[in-house]
Amino acid sequence: MASQARTALDPEKGRAVIDPKSYADWNGVLDLFDDLRESAPLAWIEPEDPVHPPFWLVTRYDDVMRMSKDNATFLNNPQSVVFSLTEGIEFAKNFTGGSPHMVASLVTFDAPIHMKYRKLTQEWFMPKNLRGLEDEIRAIATAAVDRLFEDGTEADFVTKVSAPYPLHVVMQILGVPEEDEPRMLMLTQQMFGGQDEDLNQSGMAEMTPEQITQLVAGAVKDFEAYFAKLTAERRANPTNDVASTIANATVDGEPLNDRDMMGYYIILAAAGHDTTSASTAGAMQALAQDPEQWAKVKADRSLLPGIVEEAIRWTTPVQHFMRTAAEDAQLGGQHVKKGDWLMMNYVAANHDPAQFEDPRKFDAARSPNRHLAFGAGAHQCLGLHLARLEMRILFETLLDRIDTIELAGEPQRSTSTFVGGLKTLPVRFTAA
Repeated sequence: MASQARTALDPEKGRAVIDPKSYADWNGVLDLFDDLRESAPLAWIEPEDPVHPPFWLVTRYDDVMRMSKDNATFLNNPQSVVFSLTEGIEFAKNFTGGSPHMVASLVTFDAPIHMKYRKLTQEWFMPKNLRGLEDEIRAIATAAVDRLFEDGTEADFVTKVSAPYPLHVVMQILGVPEEDEPRMLMLTQQMFGGQDEDLNQSGMAEMTPEQITQLVAGAVKDFEAYFAKLTAERRANPTNDVASTIANATVDGEPLNDRDMMGYYIILAAAGHDTTSASTAGAMQALAQDPEQWAKVKADRSLLPGIVEEAIRWTTPVQHFMRTAAEDAQLGGQHVKKGDWLMMNYVAANHDPAQFEDPRKFDAARSPNRHLAFGAGAHQCLGLHLARLEMRILFETLLDRIDTIELAGEPQRSTSTFVGGLKTLPVRFTAA
């Protein structure tokens, strides 16, 4: 009888929540979540045909925050940690020999394994260690801004700056040679942007779920082949990079198994730049649309941390993660049963007016700004300090070099339910 008491979502709205095209229409998806936070803040989505497993959609900030911090009740591992169609979940199980996770990584582990793996590289991404990289990152930022000026006073900010810049930074830390960065970018876009025809590089305007799953699996295999070779090199000749740390790491006295090791590389190589790229492009979009705010921060650099933080909230690159209930629980006025699958929708949570006044407004002075774009609790993003540092340094460089900036066309967002953001940002600028 408990299932009859669930607040079930209208099938059309349920389809919109999981449709990648919804997230390309940003204002439309925000309208949808505004409606759902009021009418069904915890809504049960069950498809009319079994195209995907049923799940709870969680849209309110307080509920997502509670789930993020309660890692005993809401688990990462039992079911897929990213929303997937039933076909994709079954494919992953066949691909991995039983696991619903195509890649085993920090985001798929629960305690106590999660913290043991996290500690292997955590020191690399702490502020005191990152301070030693500031000069190197500033040089990479300078080269990125040089690229922006290559073709005159108009450019696509995404392809010239926001995509290659954080990619180069994280690959330097990881230990991937610069000549291999285009391959890393392509594989990341295929893995995270598999639903977007411009990013998946398939040449097909419409791909079936099966074709998208095959594309993602191919990217994972290519990543694994690349990092298996890098592991052999770093075991033979360790250097001062994260790849050497991973290749030679032990947990409970044992070397990492191949699947866990490859997953560790992949999550750093892919998530380590794609999300920062999206936030960087979001910050530039907001500033290009608001010349007054650009002039203000140009005159007063103390505003920059606020712009960085607000860009991360406003953009919300990681749009959701899934959790599985370890036990019965009360959440958002609903009875969640053990084994239920739940979607923490960060886009909805980061635009909850109960937490953020006028949430669609880009407000660099927003304080406090306790957004959920990095997650919270034990699974909070490992690279959050690096992301903030990269964005601050890049915008210091841009503000030094650019006098005025404006949009030179309509920005376009990627078609993706998972990791999203701008895929094009045409800008027009004048040199300082």
